[in-house]
Amino acid sequence: MGFRFLTLIRPFMAIIPEVAAPDRKVAFNQKVLWTVITLLIFLVLSQVPLYGIMSSDSSDPLYWMRVILASNRGTLMEFGITPIITSGMIMQLLAGAQIIEVDYSLREDRALFSGAQKLFAMLITFGSATVAVMTGQYGDPKSLGAGICLLLIIQLFVAGVIVILLDEMLQKGYGLGSGINLFIATNICEDIVWKSLSPLTVNNGKGPEFEGAIIAFFHLLPFTRSTLPNLTNLIATALVFAVVIYLQGFRVEIPVKSARFRGHRASFPIKLFYTSNMPIMLQSALASNVFMISQLLYRRFPDNLLVRLFGVWEPYQGSSQFFPTSGIAYYMTPPRSAVSTLKDPIHFALYVTYMLTACALLSRTWLDVSGSGPRDVARELREQQTVIAGYRDTASSRPAAVVGGVIIGILSISADLLGAIGSGTGILLAVTIIYNYFETFAKEQAELGGLGVGGM
Repeated sequence: MGFRFLTLIRPFMAIIPEVAAPDRKVAFNQKVLWTVITLLIFLVLSQVPLYGIMSSDSSDPLYWMRVILASNRGTLMEFGITPIITSGMIMQLLAGAQIIEVDYSLREDRALFSGAQKLFAMLITFGSATVAVMTGQYGDPKSLGAGICLLLIIQLFVAGVIVILLDEMLQKGYGLGSGINLFIATNICEDIVWKSLSPLTVNNGKGPEFEGAIIAFFHLLPFTRSTLPNLTNLIATALVFAVVIYLQGFRVEIPVKSARFRGHRASFPIKLFYTSNMPIMLQSALASNVFMISQLLYRRFPDNLLVRLFGVWEPYQGSSQFFPTSGIAYYMTPPRSAVSTLKDPIHFALYVTYMLTACALLSRTWLDVSGSGPRDVARELREQQTVIAGYRDTASSRPAAVVGGVIIGILSISADLLGAIGSGTGILLAVTIIYNYFETFAKEQAELGGLGVGGM
């Protein structure tokens, strides 16, 4: 059989922290309770500031990633779910490309693969914490001192391990859904609610204005504001929510019949959003990493021609946060408004091309490497002794994945142009996650006999 990567993980299994699987089926009300407790812990970690930081007012290199990573700068949730997502995606891609050999039918292989993901996530957490502290993200390391630097690394690492264990607890059936989805949806919804109802005031030279769009509307009756959330943004957000929820119901029903029981027929649903929110998550992670690397290189080598082709970064309207003004990074960012689109149509055209191409390709790629492609689905149906009537290898899942990826890209672009609160990416993630939670809730209730839910 030869050498296998997973054998390297076996010695570490005894020291990797683990949440024991429930020895019996967890009741629905207990799942809800554990989900709420997990959410409360996450919210507390998101508000507790790191002890020992001197300053965090410089340009945020993770600014572009915070929407999808459920992170909050300067707090224990500095990295959010970054380690979990990064570890999970890399391991899944390696396994899907068969670089790492995994036999999911073997319990030991599943345990080793899960342990490898967890170990990798912990190493990423420790490495990220060390880099963040040593590069001066919280102040000059020499000024902080060795003791404070070590304390900051320990805080970030322990908080990261807690998030990993909370996600594992929900994944093993103690709660509803996964910690990743729960934290992302919560972070995005919290941002939308805060920008709608924030009582804080901001002075942009025209006198104090409330930050919250709804409160500001009743205070000054503005439907639009140039730099702060407004009622138009809120209406656009609600519109995008409604469109995404409507499209969630589109699916193709493939007829299947049992090979064991003659006459027994059913249907296999292939949703329009077959790969769910994965295309936009992968695209956002790709773009965010490009932005982060480009910004760091520009700050270090601002006059280098190749670095400037990668992206030129300037502070936005006197703030400390840098935004791209030219280069590859600039054409990967959405226009700030419809007016900006008219001023620079080339930027808009290249951005749309990039978004649609990236979402379609990433959706197709994820379909192949995640074990949900046509051959994988057909094999699963054959194992259940189920035959697809009139179709071959559920080939319609491929166009569904590609078309779904393109539509997700279009929705994200439209939301950004309309100025929806939370960004187009954030809204799409929040809606798809909340919709999945609704389906889970309905399924649980149907099993309890509380609701008469028909099929998928």
